[in-house]
Amino acid sequence: MIEIVSALWPVFALILLGYLARRTRFPGEDFWAQAEKATYFILFPVLLVSRLATTDMSSVELDAMGLAILLLVLAGSVAAFIVRPFTLADAAGFTSIYQGAVRFNVYVGLAASATLYGEVGVVIGAVIMALMIPLLNLLCVLVFSVFTHKAGSLSSVLLAIVKNPLIVGSLLGLVLNQTGIGFPSLLTPIAELLAGMALPLGLLSVGAGLSFKVLFKSQRELAWASFIKLVLMPLFAFLICALFALEEGVAEVVLLYAALPTATSSYILARQLGGDAPMMAAIVTGQTLLSMISIPIMLILINFLRNLL
Repeated sequence: MIEIVSALWPVFALILLGYLARRTRFPGEDFWAQAEKATYFILFPVLLVSRLATTDMSSVELDAMGLAILLLVLAGSVAAFIVRPFTLADAAGFTSIYQGAVRFNVYVGLAASATLYGEVGVVIGAVIMALMIPLLNLLCVLVFSVFTHKAGSLSSVLLAIVKNPLIVGSLLGLVLNQTGIGFPSLLTPIAELLAGMALPLGLLSVGAGLSFKVLFKSQRELAWASFIKLVLMPLFAFLICALFALEEGVAEVVLLYAALPTATSSYILARQLGGDAPMMAAIVTGQTLLSMISIPIMLILINFLRNLL
């Protein structure tokens, strides 16, 4: 227990530091939007390519992991539809609950997996992202198309997935790895410097995006979305990983990603596609704060259950 808490507290400390910096207007309001853009389009893709291209992937069972991820997302989706009548949310509100139940925060995931499991954690996390992000984008847009009738065409969705820098970085890293090309040695020192900036700046940006004012809105919806995302999803992951007998190191990272709070980009999608953006903002902020407590608790609980079995 102490090891997990000790490993994770710097991750959440940086999130809170980002919040304090934004509230005190340091280093300036314009900085945070640019910092998040640089992290998303440059620093994280470089981190993913360089790590994936140079790490031994022989222990990663891509087929079994892919099926496990598919079942995990479907389980979360079913849970969201089951609780819908209890949330009293309208159609637009349900899209926010759905996103809150199934999506995950990439920045927190990569930072936490690197802290807990080192380089292997980053690599497995990148593979999970390459599998999960396209699936989640398709499902979320499908839910918006049904409930708000404002989603774009399938071609626009596929184009957005293809252009996603995290997907591009993950797939490029996997290609370099599997073909034996590896990462160019001449670029390695530059990539290491850029990659070293990715996780801390990403976490600071997560904190800068938090707003405590929105927490007083949509409390019932926040509670249901958080129950599914922070409690049920890790338990689903535990059962699914056991079903597929995933290697312990892989299973631990899958469990961690299942326990993550929802993505900050969910708010942008809610605004663009006619969802309930204020509710989405409350869910993002509430889950990020709750996850500081729930992630260590769920990891400890699952380790206890694993030892019992």
